[in-house]
Amino acid sequence: MKAWEATVRKTQAAAKRRANNIFGTTYVAHASDDEYEAPAEPKSQAGGDVYDAERFLPNGDYYTGQWADNFPHGSGKYWWTDGCMYVGDWVRGKTNGKGLFSWPSGAVYEGEFKNGFMDGEGIYSAPNGDMYRGSWIMNLKHGFGVKEYSNGDTYEGGWCRGLQEGNGKYQWKNGNCYEGEWRSGKICGKGKLHWANGNLYDGYWEDSVPKGNGTFKWPDGSFYVGNWSKDPKEQNGNYYPSGSSIVDGNVEWDPQHVYNEDLQDCVICANEKVPIWPSQKKLAVWRSSKGADPSARPRRLSVDGRLEATSDTPFDRSGRGAREDGSLTMDDLGTRGSPIRIPKVIKKQGETISKGHKNYELMLNLQLGIRHSVGRPGPPPSLDLKASAFDPKEKVWTRFPPEGSKHTPPHQSCEFRWKDYCPLVFRTLRKLFKVDAADYMLSLCGNDALRELSSPGKSGSFFYLTNDDRYMIKTMKKSEAQVLLRMLPAYYNHFRSYEHSMVTKYYGLHCVKLNGPAQRKVRFIIMGNLLCSEYTIHRRFDLKGSSLGRITDKPESEIDANTILKDLDLNFLFLLQKTWLQEFRRQIEKDCEFLEQERIMDYSLLVGLHFREPGMAGDLIPSGARTPTENGGSDNDQLLMDPAGWGTVKLGEHMPARVERTERQEELQLIGEPTGDCYDVVMFFGIIDILQDYDITKRLEHAYKSIQYDPTSISAVDPRQYAKRFRDFILRVFAEDD
Repeated sequence: MKAWEATVRKTQAAAKRRANNIFGTTYVAHASDDEYEAPAEPKSQAGGDVYDAERFLPNGDYYTGQWADNFPHGSGKYWWTDGCMYVGDWVRGKTNGKGLFSWPSGAVYEGEFKNGFMDGEGIYSAPNGDMYRGSWIMNLKHGFGVKEYSNGDTYEGGWCRGLQEGNGKYQWKNGNCYEGEWRSGKICGKGKLHWANGNLYDGYWEDSVPKGNGTFKWPDGSFYVGNWSKDPKEQNGNYYPSGSSIVDGNVEWDPQHVYNEDLQDCVICANEKVPIWPSQKKLAVWRSSKGADPSARPRRLSVDGRLEATSDTPFDRSGRGAREDGSLTMDDLGTRGSPIRIPKVIKKQGETISKGHKNYELMLNLQLGIRHSVGRPGPPPSLDLKASAFDPKEKVWTRFPPEGSKHTPPHQSCEFRWKDYCPLVFRTLRKLFKVDAADYMLSLCGNDALRELSSPGKSGSFFYLTNDDRYMIKTMKKSEAQVLLRMLPAYYNHFRSYEHSMVTKYYGLHCVKLNGPAQRKVRFIIMGNLLCSEYTIHRRFDLKGSSLGRITDKPESEIDANTILKDLDLNFLFLLQKTWLQEFRRQIEKDCEFLEQERIMDYSLLVGLHFREPGMAGDLIPSGARTPTENGGSDNDQLLMDPAGWGTVKLGEHMPARVERTERQEELQLIGEPTGDCYDVVMFFGIIDILQDYDITKRLEHAYKSIQYDPTSISAVDPRQYAKRFRDFILRVFAEDD
C-alpha cells in the first residue's frame, strides 16, 4: 500500500478515537484499522441533496453531521486538532444558527451564530470564571448584557463593540454600586455611586472619576456641592454640614479625599478577550478519497468562513472545475448574476501645491497660522464651555510679518494677518474628537505639501487634502462661516450628546487676510476626511434622496475610483448587521432632527465602498462565488478580520457589511429592484455639506424650479421637508443583512 494511504489511514483512526471521547459517537472498529475507508455515498433525502456524512480530514480534523454541495450544511459537529470544537447549525460551510463553541483553554460560548461569528444572544464563560449573558455582534458584546466577574462583581447594562456603553449598573462585591452612563468601558457622563458605608456621589464623571458638577452626600445628612476635578486648582464648591457634624462651628473637609481614598476600592474589572475567535478557525474540507496527492494542501474555509480554493487542489463537481486562478465559478455555487466592473484606482487625488503654484503662498500662510494656533500654550480645555466662548466676536487676529515678531516666526511668504474664530470651542472639539495636537499639526503643517483638488465644488469653494489624506481644507464664503458660527453651540452640544454622530467633524475655522490693495480675505474650514483609510475606496456615492440632476454626467469609460456618483447612479442596497442597522437608524434620526432645527438643507450622505474580493481584470464576483487566497485575502482583509481591530470599528468607519445589486425598472426610479447578487464590502459613510441654510436664495430657487419640475424631485426644499425626504430615502437603501 502507498505511503500516503498509510498516513491518511492512521490519521483517520486517531481522529475517530478522539471524536468518540468528545462527541460521544459510537465507533465500530473495522477488522483492521489498517483498512482505508472511502467516504460514504450521499443518501438522498426528501428535502434535496442534504445528507448525513462523516469526514476525516488529512490534517486530522473531523466532521460529522449534515452535508450539502460539498459544505457542512444543517446540524453538525466539527473538531479541530488543536482542541477547539463546534457543535450546532451550519449554512453552506459557515456556523450559522444556534451552536456551542469550546476552546482548549476551557472557554465556552453557547448561543447564536451568524456568518461564522458569535452574533445574536449567547452565553460566554471565560477560563478565569467570568461569565457574560447577552447580545453579541461579530464576536463582540454589543447591546444589552449581564456580566458576572469571577471576583464577585457584576455589570448589567449596555455594551458597544465589547465595552460598556450607554446606561449600566456595576455592583462591586464589597457592596459599592454605580448606576449611570458609560462610554468605551469607563464611567462617563451622569451617574450615582453608592458606597457600602452610605456615602453617595451624584453628578458627572469622566474616565471613571468625578469631573464637572456633582454632589457628595454623607449618611448623617451633610453634603458638598461644587465642580469636581482631579486637579485641586480646578475644584471648587461648598460644604454644608448637618447639625450633628458641626464641631465648634468649624468644619474642614478636603474633596481630594474622594479621589485618594474613596475611589480606591471601586476598580472596574478589565474586559477579557475571547482566546481564539470562531471566525478565525480554519476548517479543512474533504477533497477526494482516492488518487489524491498527499502533499497537496486541503481546501479549507478562510478566516471569514468561506471555502478556499487552490490551484493544486482542483474542485470538480458535475463536470465543472475551478478557474485558472483557482477560484470557483458562479455556477459552482449557484450564484446569480455576473461580475461587476470596479473602476480603475487613481493613486492620489489632486495636484501637489509646490513652489510656483498660484496658491503656494496661501498654503504657507495657512500652515504658519495653524501651527501658531494649535501650538499656542494654554490650560487643558474643559468640556463645560461658557456661552462667551461661542460669541462670533470671539476671534483673535495675529500679524505675521516676514521678519517675524515677538509671537510669530520669520517666514518666506508675504506679510499676512491670521484670524482664529472661537479658538477655545474648536480646541475643545478636537479634544472631544480625540485628536492629538501633535499629530494634527504634523498632518497639516509638516514638510509634505497639501494637494489641491482639480476643480472647485459646486459652491465655488476649493478643496485641499493633507498628504496623509486625514484632513480636508475647504475655502468658505462669508455666509457659510456665519451659518457655522450661528449653529456652533448646538453643533457642540450635539456631539457631546451623540459621540457617534455621522455629521461632518469640524476642527478649526480660520481666515487669512492678504496684504495689498484688495486685502483679500480667504476663510478656511478644516474637517476630517471621511474616506481616509488603508482600504482602497472603489466606489463613492453622494446621496440626497432627490432625482433632479442627480446623475453623473460621465461616460462609463471615464468613471474612476475617485468619481462621485449620485442618487440615480446608485445600484446597490447597503446591508448592515442588525445591531449596527438599529444604531444607524437611531443616529440618522437624531442627526436629521439636529439639522432640521438649525434650518439646514442640501446636505447629503457620502458613502465609500471597498469591495473585499476584487476579481480578475477589474471584475467583482458576488459573495461566495470567488474565494480568498490561501492567506485569507489581502493584507487589509487580514487586518479587518483581526479581532484586535474590531474595537476600532465605529458607526460609518471601517464597517464590515454587504451590498446587494439592484436594477432600475424605470429611468428616474430612485431605488432599483434587488437582484440577489451580494458583495462583501467595507463601508464608510457620513453626512456632509451641512452649512447651507434655507435663505432667500434657496427659497427663490425652490419657487423657480417648482414651476418647471416636480417639487419633490428638486434639492432646494424647506428644511423639514428636506430632512423627511432624506431620512426616508436613506432608511430605504440601508437594510438588514439576513
